[in-house]
Amino acid sequence: MTPLDVICVGETMAVVTPAGAQPLSTATECLLGFGGAESNVAAHLAEFGYRTGWASRLGQDPFGDRIMDGLSSRGVDLSMVTRDPTAPTGVYFKDPDLGYGARTLYYRAGSAASHMEPDDAHAWPLDQTGWIHTSGINAALSASCSALTELLLDQARSAGYRVSFDVNYRAALWGADIAGPRLLHLASKATVVLVGLDEAEMLWGCRTAEEVAALLPDPRHLIVKDAATEAVEFQREGKDQITVRLPAHRVDVVEPVGAGDAFAAGYLAGLLRGDNPEDRLALGHSFAAWTLGTRADYRPGHGVKPRTFGTNSTHMPVS
Repeated sequence: MTPLDVICVGETMAVVTPAGAQPLSTATECLLGFGGAESNVAAHLAEFGYRTGWASRLGQDPFGDRIMDGLSSRGVDLSMVTRDPTAPTGVYFKDPDLGYGARTLYYRAGSAASHMEPDDAHAWPLDQTGWIHTSGINAALSASCSALTELLLDQARSAGYRVSFDVNYRAALWGADIAGPRLLHLASKATVVLVGLDEAEMLWGCRTAEEVAALLPDPRHLIVKDAATEAVEFQREGKDQITVRLPAHRVDVVEPVGAGDAFAAGYLAGLLRGDNPEDRLALGHSFAAWTLGTRADYRPGHGVKPRTFGTNSTHMPVS
């Protein structure tokens, strides 16, 4: 197969949301779509011009068909997806933000993706890529998914690829008392770590970006996102640390779901093509701001034009 610039690993589910601005409890018409943190990143990067693949499992059902068709149309390679006839594709429902906060209701226990395991990675072309992207959501799905996530992180150095890890804490999947130590352990092994300051406070008691940096000294790039305020990157060069802060865009928020994935994709796009820290943070903010203007998890056509980058992922400039 053609070498991929980035392989994204994680669950994607069918999404049901009211067609109009009303809660699920009273809605009579709903829209059916799909969404997943890692596949959102893959789709954004594919639109930006990178060769991206998504690795996961889906049920052999109409929801799985819809996800396959949708991601394929967005330019994502799906050759690493396994269709499981014995387990369903996960589903989640979005109760829209009507002034009291949005709610996400998961129906994913026992899903096909939760059956992913370390052996799955043996069939993936990890030797033909330069980058893996995954998140703490994948680690929360099951013990086997958590083991797979750790395997990818452990193999990164010996296999010659890098790993970006978006903490993506989901309280509905596991409590902070269990998630906190596990996510800290996994994040410490990654090349790039992205985490929200609110997540870091819930998980580790950190109140500032500098406290997060002190807790995670090993990743080469640590990005702490403080919602609508700023994003801070800590770049480590040996014993030296470079800190760059960039304010977030001021936008009218329609719904925040998916904005974190868009930020991750924008930041990674900038990092892969060799942008300086300010420019890659700016690209992350631009992707996120565009996505904040829709109720969908993924909003195409963000309008950011790609610049020329290398055609072989192992030769792409990564600071």
